[in-house]
Amino acid sequence: MSGLESLYQDLILDHSKHPHGFGLAEAEGRSAESHQRNPVCGDEITLRVRLSGDAGDVVRDVTWEGQGCSISQASASMLAVLLAEENRMPRAEASSLIDAFRTALRSRGEIPLDEERFGDAAALSGVSKYTARVKCAMLAWVALEDALARASLPA
Repeated sequence: MSGLESLYQDLILDHSKHPHGFGLAEAEGRSAESHQRNPVCGDEITLRVRLSGDAGDVVRDVTWEGQGCSISQASASMLAVLLAEENRMPRAEASSLIDAFRTALRSRGEIPLDEERFGDAAALSGVSKYTARVKCAMLAWVALEDALARASLPA
């Protein structure tokens, strides 16, 4: 195992053991929730997104709860950190991030995740070589995508 792979593995284990954004925040204002389950391995994530801005066009925060493998839990934690670090990310940018993450993870190792853009989540680049684990890493990101779509629906 290379030094970089070892560093990434340590980062994934650290996020899974000490998750960020864990525990659903109270639903308030414009918010939505999504529950996703990987039928192959049983990993589960429930994610709540809270939006702000007049049109709900800014991601205020993301919180989540779940259980499963270290990759699924670390991925959710890394997503929460990434959005918190951006401090109220525009909704369109969050959607673009989800699309780029999905493209990289489906690339079978051809497209690495950019550390500048994805922060700690770039450590999940190696997952793209293992198709059985891609769904584990995607779970929280798919939950965010679904929650953003639900937040768009009229009440």
